[in-house]
Amino acid sequence: MTPLLAVDVAWGWIVAIKTLVVLSIIPAGALILGYVFLLKMMSHMQSRLGPMDPGGFHGWFQLIGDGIKFIQKEDIIPEQADRRVFMAAPVVVLISTFLLYIVVPAGPRLVVSDLQMGVFYALAVSSLSVIGILMAGWGSANKYALLGALRAAAQLIAYELPLVLAVVGVVIQAGSMSLQDIVHFQQDGSLFGWSGIGFPLIFTQILGFLIFLIAAQAELTQTPFDMPVAESELVAGYMVEYTGFRFLFFFMGEFGTAFAFAGIAATLFLGGWSIPHVHGTMADVLGPIVLFVKIMLVSFLIFWVRFTYPRFREDQLQALAWKYLIPLSLLNILATGIFKVVL
Repeated sequence: MTPLLAVDVAWGWIVAIKTLVVLSIIPAGALILGYVFLLKMMSHMQSRLGPMDPGGFHGWFQLIGDGIKFIQKEDIIPEQADRRVFMAAPVVVLISTFLLYIVVPAGPRLVVSDLQMGVFYALAVSSLSVIGILMAGWGSANKYALLGALRAAAQLIAYELPLVLAVVGVVIQAGSMSLQDIVHFQQDGSLFGWSGIGFPLIFTQILGFLIFLIAAQAELTQTPFDMPVAESELVAGYMVEYTGFRFLFFFMGEFGTAFAFAGIAATLFLGGWSIPHVHGTMADVLGPIVLFVKIMLVSFLIFWVRFTYPRFREDQLQALAWKYLIPLSLLNILATGIFKVVL
């Protein structure tokens, strides 16, 4: 084997392994969030006994039973639907979720691709899901599905702006758009001269953190931002005609994206995988555990809001984005820029 061919083969194996790892994280993240928060935390908060019974101890079999149910259901495509668009829509949504994980680091060397424009890339590919949602609404040949897709497009476009603006303060402080560089900046920093916990940017970017979480909630179309789904009005909106594994793809996309957004928030504002004064191989071993704990903390906030507040009206939803979140994020950028120059 020539040296050039050997390099190509090795590169191919590395890409294949990274792809398999990311593909396994999406269903794993969806299962973890679905089990811990959707079934268990919500059941405790709302006194729902059903998810506590199947399988004996704490209803552990409930999520497995749901998965088997989805796989067994018949794959139905409406007669008037655009078959190719209808079938491709869930895949497009899942691809958008897959692309998010490429730049999220779990350790000094545990990252698929450390892009210098990592923040820009992550926020750009997160918006691709709206294409899949519009495809689902249009391809279903159902007026309720189409209305839900149009609501989703209006909502996602409105909340893309505060989502992007919320992280500009972090980029200004860290001086880089690489997620790995932002983690190192927080790991190597100090808070009032004390480096015991590094310098998590949530202390100076708490407003940006809150705006990011609100915008991420809207991007996930979760309560109180679930107008595109709205079971009481649109009967599940753009997903109304989907059954079986295709509906499961949408479910995996939503919860897999929630896991990814929580990972991005943990990386940008909570230091990601970093542990002060821990570097090298030990950081690669402990980093994924540290990042996972932070992801679960951020996910708790996301799902806590989901289970607490009622749905916004469409005018309230749009007003929150345009009248409050965008001006506040611009104010946060201005304040960050001033302190960056002065200090």
